[in-house]
Amino acid sequence: MTDGGVDRSVECTGSVQAMIQAFECVHEGWGVAVLVGVPRQDDAFRTHPMNFLNERTLKELDLDKFITHTVPFSKINEAFDYISKGECIRCIIDMGA
Repeated sequence: MTDGGVDRSVECTGSVQAMIQAFECVHEGWGVAVLVGVPRQDDAFRTHPMNFLNERTLKELDLDKFITHTVPFSKINEAFDYISKGECIRCIIDMGA
């Protein structure tokens, strides 16, 4: 159906099985899998070494660079204002503040 695999795949669940599938479904030679989800600490990413030797690329997206604002929970409405006005990319709500 995809003639050898997809060009790009993005995994956002944190499931190691989904990460492996996202990596193994990309096209040999130029496919890129981007992992966004965070796996459990004791999970292991296992795939055949040939998947790397066949020029598939695995990348992890650094989400920290997209955080533009951090607000305490008491100012959650300000966070929504930032987003609706296009003044931020990602706003973190600090539940402890």
